[in-house]
Amino acid sequence: MKTSADLVVYGKIFTSENNQLAEAFAVKDGKFVYVGDKKGAEAFIDPGKTQVLDYTGKGLVMPACGNGHAHYSIGVALPMVGTVVSGKTTPEEFLKEVVPAAVKKARETGATTVFGFGWNYIAFMDNMPTRQQLDAICSDIPVYFADDEGHKGLANTLCLVRAGIMKADGTVLKRDKDIRGGEIVMGPDGTPTGFLKEQAGTFVRFSLDTEHLYPLDVAKVVVKKIQEQLLSEGYIMYIDGWGNYFNNINFFKAAHEADKAGEMNMILALTYETDSWGNVDEALSKAVEVQKYATKHLKTNWFKLFMDGTVEGRTGFVEPLYPDGHQGLANWTEEELTEITRKVNASGLTMHVHTMGNKAVNYVVSAYANGGKDELRNTLVHVRNVNPEDYKRMAGHNMYAVAGMHWHHCPTNAPEYIREHALAPAGVEDKSYPMKSYFDHGINVSSHSDFPALSGSPDDPFGIMEIAVTGVLHGEDGKPWWPEELLTREQALASLTINVARQLFLEKERGSICEGKYADFLLVDKDVLSCPVTEIHEAKPEATYFEGKQVYKMTK
Repeated sequence: MKTSADLVVYGKIFTSENNQLAEAFAVKDGKFVYVGDKKGAEAFIDPGKTQVLDYTGKGLVMPACGNGHAHYSIGVALPMVGTVVSGKTTPEEFLKEVVPAAVKKARETGATTVFGFGWNYIAFMDNMPTRQQLDAICSDIPVYFADDEGHKGLANTLCLVRAGIMKADGTVLKRDKDIRGGEIVMGPDGTPTGFLKEQAGTFVRFSLDTEHLYPLDVAKVVVKKIQEQLLSEGYIMYIDGWGNYFNNINFFKAAHEADKAGEMNMILALTYETDSWGNVDEALSKAVEVQKYATKHLKTNWFKLFMDGTVEGRTGFVEPLYPDGHQGLANWTEEELTEITRKVNASGLTMHVHTMGNKAVNYVVSAYANGGKDELRNTLVHVRNVNPEDYKRMAGHNMYAVAGMHWHHCPTNAPEYIREHALAPAGVEDKSYPMKSYFDHGINVSSHSDFPALSGSPDDPFGIMEIAVTGVLHGEDGKPWWPEELLTREQALASLTINVARQLFLEKERGSICEGKYADFLLVDKDVLSCPVTEIHEAKPEATYFEGKQVYKMTK
């Protein structure tokens, strides 16, 4: 006797189990109870009780996707609490239009901070706005605008005064690189210009009135909106890289309450972030404390930090050096990071480290190998360049990579532009984020979107997949980027499904269509396994299912 199913689905089914295809599956009580051929699934049908969904010839049925690292917590919150700046905005437009409008909004709503996100460093770098120019627009409310990567900031004088960078009379309290892992850019007059790099930006940002800027009631709305966006794109697993971006734990509290109320239709994983200028032991204590918010659908066991900045932003930690002779910014020594890894893993938490430059990768790999526990799957995020010998150590110590597969593209003239503006060390101007090398070395690699830091790239799984397979962004004047690192379609789908589940320690429960696992799956309106590769990006989820329940349906 076979159990009658709640749902039976027919179609071309990609299981993410060793690239296997199936014809049908059956779902009972939110889990797959059969995966195989159509005839076998028919035995689970109880006429009048079992819903039968025939998706044959309509597209592809596949596991629901995961996003291994992004910042929806800030990306979704920004339109609510601040101002979003277009990456195409010029410095002149920023000062004449964007900032005045943001100040007006703040005054009308009684905000205690003018907060924004999104200006582009390359567009601004030759004409960077100053604190004096911001003061001319607003001098009585702290003003802080992060760039589109979140690695740099622009602040007015009052914001710098509140943070302890300078006094109102112009007396300088902190200079240049007094904030570890960051840089306070100084002007010709010997005072801060208001331009902050890396950890200097987080130092100033943490001085803002964040409880007023991001209270619990706003965080609750943000959790709901994040879920709506993710489900519509086909994601049901997601790890947020800035769980405490606003220097409070309201996001943890809001997600906890949502799941307890039965409103969570996804797996949300939160990291607790620390900074190189802060007290790591205190941060780790807080990271352990927030474990009390974990639920069935809310996972909290990651400790996040920055090893370096970004390569194209010239703050990635690299070797050889940039053409102008500098090496970038390293937030920690290898020995310090090893000790941090040892403490974090001893607390049962997993390291989740932003690392871009190959020297930064080398430090992190050494720290994980010498101080970490292999079973905790310590993770490197982004990873622009890797030394060949470090792939072997990553594989040997069960380290995980979370890659920006969607950044694997550039316009045709990009290498020349990077070389001309000294944005990367010699030899890697035409290379970016490795992908195939992880598969070749047996390293678990999962896809991320890093939303809202997209750099003009797509956020959805199939836009990402097309770039990973072709090395080209649809509609961009570009040629395949670093073709040696391109993936097969099956590898790209693995990075978007089962590999994200492994990253979240959920591979026994989710990430593939397999008997006994939760029935998390998509009905995709295009067969991305066989359609022309240049059409993969057109694919959309017609429906998203979480634990056997339809939680999103496309509106036609």
